[in-house]
Amino acid sequence: MKRFKNKKLILISLGVFTPLIITHAKVNASSFGAEIFCAMRDAGNDHESSWDAAYTYIKKQKGGFFKVSPKNAAAQITETVIREKEKFSYCIEYLDNLHPNRKLIRDLEKEEKRKAKEAQDRESKRIKLEEELEKTNKEISEQFTDETLDRYSY
Repeated sequence: MKRFKNKKLILISLGVFTPLIITHAKVNASSFGAEIFCAMRDAGNDHESSWDAAYTYIKKQKGGFFKVSPKNAAAQITETVIREKEKFSYCIEYLDNLHPNRKLIRDLEKEEKRKAKEAQDRESKRIKLEEELEKTNKEISEQFTDETLDRYSY
C-alpha cells in the first residue's frame, strides 16, 4: 500500500511541476527571441533577417511535435516587448512589421483572385473562339467538294 502511495505522490508532483517547467521554458524562449529580434533591428538589420533569426530560435526552443506558428511567435515577441517596456523601449517601433496590415493583405488577395478570374475568362473565350473557327472551317470545307477545288477541272 505504501508503494502505491509513493507512486501516486510522484505522479501528482510530476503533473503539477511539468506544466510550470514547460511554461517557464516558453517564456524564456520568447523573451530571448524578442531580444534577438530587437537587437538585430537596432543594429540596422532588415526585418526579414531579424524575424528569421528570432523565429528560428523560438521554434528550436519549443521542441516537441508541434512547432510554434509564425503568428504565435510574433505574438510572443510582442507580448515580451510590451511586458518589459523599459528593457525594450527602443524596439516598440519595429513591432508593426511583425503584424502586417490585414486589410492590405485581404485587398492583395482579392486582386490576385480577380486577375486569376480574368485570365480564366480569357482562356475560356479563346477556347470558344477556336471551337467556332474550327466549326466554321468544317462547314466551309463541306460546302466545297473536291471537284470545285481542283484547279485543272474545266
